[in-house]
Amino acid sequence: MAVAPTTSPQSHPARARILQAARTQLFAYGYTALTMDELATELGVSKKTLYVHFPSKDTLVGEILRGFVGEIRTSADTLFSDRTLGFTVKLRRFTEAMVKRLQVNPHLFHDLQRSAPHLYQQVEELRHRNIPHVFGLLLREGQAAGMVRADIDPAFAVEFWRPAIQTLLHPASQERLQLTPDEIFSRAIQLFFGGLLTPAGRQDHEKHFRP
Repeated sequence: MAVAPTTSPQSHPARARILQAARTQLFAYGYTALTMDELATELGVSKKTLYVHFPSKDTLVGEILRGFVGEIRTSADTLFSDRTLGFTVKLRRFTEAMVKRLQVNPHLFHDLQRSAPHLYQQVEELRHRNIPHVFGLLLREGQAAGMVRADIDPAFAVEFWRPAIQTLLHPASQERLQLTPDEIFSRAIQLFFGGLLTPAGRQDHEKHFRP
């Protein structure tokens, strides 16, 4: 007798609904303001239902953070594999997508660092793994297109960029600069690639993307 397929706990519709609602609250109000009580009330379910899918608030937040970073990597891979777009178009679209994604509560990372340092460390580790992949792709494609200087070693440039952007996105840096994460990322990209583009790359960038 055939056995009816069961829904995986990882793909259960209720689980996805919980993740989406929690993500909205987390990015809008921060870690501390996100409570399982309020989340259950918003979703119209019992706390027991939440704990069936996520044994703790930190498990839930950890999955949100991993999903967020995973989306960045997947979207970057999709963008960079599109052969119909030129390099400077990809650079601009990637920057715009990142700026949009980073338009979260400006106190989120400070909140995580203060109230859940183990989760903040998870964010740092995810960045540490994904920055070389994403920016390595971007730099190599730029060189192949003649838009990024050929004398630049992509591996060296990535190692230069990684600690710089991680430091800039640190809560203490945001506070000193009085800038939000999206503002910091946008300015950092402009400064970083300003020294890497070839004359042809700068000309193409200015031609397509005049302020």
